[in-house]
Amino acid sequence: MKNTIGESFAVTLFGESHGEMIGAVLDGVAPGIALDLNLIRHQLTLRRPAGKISTARQEQDEFSIVSGLSQGYTTGSPLTILIPNTQQHSADYDSLKNRPRPSHADYTAQCKYHGFQDARGGGHFSGRITAALVAAGAVAVQILQNHNITVASHIASCAGIPDAPLPMAEPALTATLKQLNQSVFATVSPQAAEQMQKAAEAARQDADSVGGVVETVVTGLPAGLGEPWFDTVEGVLAKLLFSVPAVKGVEFGSGFALANMHGSTANDPFCLDADGKVYTATNHNGGVNGGITNGMPLVVRSAVKPTPSIYKPQQTVNLAEKTPATITIEGRHDPAIVHRARVVMDSVVAIGLVDLCSLRYGTDWQLGHNT
Repeated sequence: MKNTIGESFAVTLFGESHGEMIGAVLDGVAPGIALDLNLIRHQLTLRRPAGKISTARQEQDEFSIVSGLSQGYTTGSPLTILIPNTQQHSADYDSLKNRPRPSHADYTAQCKYHGFQDARGGGHFSGRITAALVAAGAVAVQILQNHNITVASHIASCAGIPDAPLPMAEPALTATLKQLNQSVFATVSPQAAEQMQKAAEAARQDADSVGGVVETVVTGLPAGLGEPWFDTVEGVLAKLLFSVPAVKGVEFGSGFALANMHGSTANDPFCLDADGKVYTATNHNGGVNGGITNGMPLVVRSAVKPTPSIYKPQQTVNLAEKTPATITIEGRHDPAIVHRARVVMDSVVAIGLVDLCSLRYGTDWQLGHNT
């Protein structure tokens, strides 16, 4: 029954989708960080539903920090963030009692918690809990920004429609990442964004849903983060990314495509710039060698499955009667969540990187330019 991740910089999630509130506790936050609450608000806005391809559940995500912050600065004690739930429609789930929704956690929750779980809206398994994760991640994002480390994601594909590739050369990469971090529907190509949204809307009209791929890039990381075996950068970040609801695949750099390359193509040749700094001519390994960052941009992609809550009739079972059953889901659901999930990817990646940096350099590293 573990809901905490991290060693030096740890995050604990709590709450249920239809409970009074959700929230997060951050332990290991350095004292003296001037916390930007507007950044937390901005990140929560990027996760919030918007338009026809999002749920009609409109939570404002007004948050409060009830410990660990005084006069605008972190105190060093656990930082506790609370987000009230205000738009619950619990009656929408009455008809689903004892009939688990396909591809949801309803059945596995029943197996693990013996019927005592809060089943309304998915309870603690709900994507609603990612609001707390984004709020916690916004703290980590700010800490990384203090070191000129940038985390940003784009929708690499949705409904099979690809986005334009990120420009990996500077200064175009930095400019694009900044633009993505301000965008509600984060794509490089406006045309691709329009086509993706039309495809999601078409799925909604057909009582169905679509999935996609989120590509996350981190620039400014120092070389030397991570461990060679059980706490590799890939291992730490993949564990966090797989905690995001609907993520079913994670790859770094060229990922599975490396399996079809020759070594002469897959290898990233080392070079020296005019100042003697080491870099690689290509980045098939996604900024990681031997589980440790090499100073190149970290690149990771996450596969997001189609939203499992669809309005078509679906086959299930009645757990109480031990008979086959059919359900038609009601309520408010997204035909696509990839555009909202991308800020969640940013958040968990930022949390993992702050933990890795704090382990290597000490907690006071978080102070960045304030030191």
